[in-house]
Order: sequence, then structure tokens, then C-alpha cells
Amino acid sequence: MSIVVTGAAGFIGFHLSKRLLSEGYEVIGIDNLNDYYDVLLKTERLKLLEANSKFTFYKIDLANQDELHSIFRNHSIDIVINLAAQAGVRFSLNNPHSYIHSNLSGFLNILEACRQYPVDHLIYASSSSVYGSNTKTPFSEKDPVDHPVSIYAASKKANELMAHTYSHLYSIPTTGLRFFTVYGPWGRPDMAYYSFTRDIIEGNPIKVFNNGDMSRDFTFIDDIVEGIVRLLHRPPKPNPEWDRENPDPGSSYAPFKIYNIGNNNPVKLLDFIKILEEKIGTKANIVLAPMQPGDVKMTYADINDLQKDTGFSPSTPLEAGLGSFVDWYKEFYLKQ
Repeated sequence: MSIVVTGAAGFIGFHLSKRLLSEGYEVIGIDNLNDYYDVLLKTERLKLLEANSKFTFYKIDLANQDELHSIFRNHSIDIVINLAAQAGVRFSLNNPHSYIHSNLSGFLNILEACRQYPVDHLIYASSSSVYGSNTKTPFSEKDPVDHPVSIYAASKKANELMAHTYSHLYSIPTTGLRFFTVYGPWGRPDMAYYSFTRDIIEGNPIKVFNNGDMSRDFTFIDDIVEGIVRLLHRPPKPNPEWDRENPDPGSSYAPFKIYNIGNNNPVKLLDFIKILEEKIGTKANIVLAPMQPGDVKMTYADINDLQKDTGFSPSTPLEAGLGSFVDWYKEFYLKQ
């Protein structure tokens, strides 16, 4: 079986590709290797993947429709997992056009490729950011998500709408995954846990927004990958109970489904920092700061649908996950 993973040199794409290769799948990796964060990190991930003969890599931008479609023409593709995107809430405040280019134009080209070269299943990354101004917790796929607070969140909500349109028009089975604060080894340097680790080790102060009054549903990378793998061969079917007068936003009369993948256990940011201090063995110099535009106070995943349909619940304790990350960070950066 042949699986396309876009964003293969990214954090989640790397770990997922590695897992799929270990299970014997042919993986076609796509990435543009942009410089949103350290390209060296991406190329080091890629080296590990390219050591496997079942991995084929293409350096292209998804916004280039001709190059993307040539890959679909030249390979028999069964499943597409779209993880390529311009990430980052704060970056979107000053660079909105990059989100339209990558997250909308790029995703449209993926949808068109799946239409013209039919696949069994399209899985794509959404985000917990789509819950925006919602305050009802835990966040459920059945809740409306009509009030995003960043262009990044709006682009992810748009991806879900675009996917539904193609599921409706062309019966393409599409599954959107709302990831909740993913962390772990080989992670993204723009994420707080990563920059906090660097600054604590280097003795620099760390800036904690909303004066520390924030909670996040931190989800370890292995749990994210397990959730995706559990859904690979479960393309959504039309929901026979879907009611047009009382529509469920997380499913449809079309082959379309949305799942949260989170740890179902929000942790206060200051408690998170205490665990990180213990794993590093150094006290943090904390500077409290006001809430940033585009940020939200809490994320908290309702994972009932994921549990019901796959039997899987993310459960890696933060102590174990952060310990694994800190061990990797020290090995990667301090022993070179």
C-alpha cells in the first residue's frame, strides 16, 4: 500500500512516516523545506527517513499544482495524509498571506489531486485552534466553531469546509484531525515547550503569557501518530442519523468526519513549567506577560468519538513525554 504524507520533514509528518515505514508501507513524502524554523532540523529528520528504501521524497510546494499532480500520475496512491501547512498562531498575525498560500491554495490542490486520481481516504490536519472563542469545555466536534481568533485558525476551519465540499460533490472520504498541543522529540522550535527548554538550559528568562493563567491539553507525539494509524483504514461513511434540521458539525450525510486527538487532560501552564524544570534540573526565570492576540486561555479535547470508533485514547503522562523530549533535546543539541 502506498501512502502520501505531505509535510513529511515536519514534526508530525516525520514521526508518522517513520511509523508507517516500520509497518511496511510505501511512503511518498512531500515537503517544501521552508525556513519557518530551522531547516537543519527538517533535513536531519529527512535523513533518517531516506535511509529506508520504501521512502520516496519530493521537494515541492503544494501550491504548485502541476508538480503535485505529476506525483499522483506517477504513483499508485491509496491514502493521502496532508500534514503540510503554515503553522503558528502568532506568526499568522504578521504574515497572513503565507497561510492563504499554504493552507488554502495548497490544500485545494490536494483535494483536486484526490478527485482526479481517486484515493481510498484523505486524512488532513486541522487544529484545536478552530475552537477559537468557545468557552464550553471539553471542546467537542459537535460544537459549532464559527468564531476563530487567528488567521491560522480560520485557515484550518476553511480546510474542514473545503474537505466537506469535496466529500459532498465527489464522494471523497475525508477525515479531519484536530490536534491538541502536540509535543515530543524532534518537535517544532516555535512551540513553547521547545523554546522554554532552550531558554531554561541557557539561563535566559522565559515569557509566560496571560500571567500564567493558561491551560493546554498537551498531547505526546506517539499518541498523535497512533490515532492517525488507527484511522488509516477507517474512511468515513455517510452518517445515516445526520439531521439537516439539527446538523452535527463533526459528521455528515457525505463521507466526512472530524476527530479531536488530545490527551483529554488540560494542564496549567505553570504546572507544566514545574515538570519541565524537574526534567531539565534547572529552575526557570519566569517573566509574566499579558495575553497575546490570537491566543486562547484553555484547550481541552473531548475524545469520545475517537474512543468509540478506534478504541484508542491518548494517555502518555506529561512527566513521561517531557522527559523523553528533554532527553532528546540534550542529545541533539548538547552532545554534537
